[in-house]
Amino acid sequence: MELVVRDVSALLKVSEKTVYRWISQRKLPAHRINEQYRFNRTELLEWATANRIPVSTDILKEDRPDQLPGLAESLRTGGVFYRVDGADKATVLSEVVRIIPLPHAVDRAFLLEVLLARESLGSTGVGDGVAIPHVRNPIVLHVRHPMAALCFLEHAIDFEAIDGRPVDTLFTIVSPTIHGHLHVLSRLSFALQQPDFKAVIARKALREEVFNAAAAIDRRLDRAVGQGRTLT
Repeated sequence: MELVVRDVSALLKVSEKTVYRWISQRKLPAHRINEQYRFNRTELLEWATANRIPVSTDILKEDRPDQLPGLAESLRTGGVFYRVDGADKATVLSEVVRIIPLPHAVDRAFLLEVLLARESLGSTGVGDGVAIPHVRNPIVLHVRHPMAALCFLEHAIDFEAIDGRPVDTLFTIVSPTIHGHLHVLSRLSFALQQPDFKAVIARKALREEVFNAAAAIDRRLDRAVGQGRTLT
């Protein structure tokens, strides 16, 4: 779904004047069509996450009645991996694609190619040593459910993150649908703004502790969505 300035103003809880200012000053991703700005939900969420801008829970409301997994289930499906090796973006992402639990039908070489292509457009490093490798326009892969693989790196690497800090933690999102991709990215973006969840990730906690922290986020999010609150 394409958004207009009015929609973005409501989702970010700021004035339309602020939206226009952010387009020019803070690189808010916008596409100009017939003299009007249009915005992609995924790009908007990426930008808000990287810039630590609170987002209305309206961005999490589903346009379809699909029963999509929460963050905890997505992480259980994708897995948590420790001491993942690599000296730079390309070698790290190659190792991530090798180890995540994908069906045989998925072309891993193609997935790596599109992840690297996304990085060439701009880093997915969102600060605090975390990056969320994924493709800007999500591709459909032959997986049954959306997944988020969490990889703790053996060595922090330069990911050209927004805060300049080396990255040692990757959340890689793979989804069978664009809808599912946005759903997982939205929940992960919210989680990375929460001190408790960030602390668990920062200390590279054991898998069950990560899953429990994610489940707590799901519960908070579900309550917030039901009450129409801003994600903070």
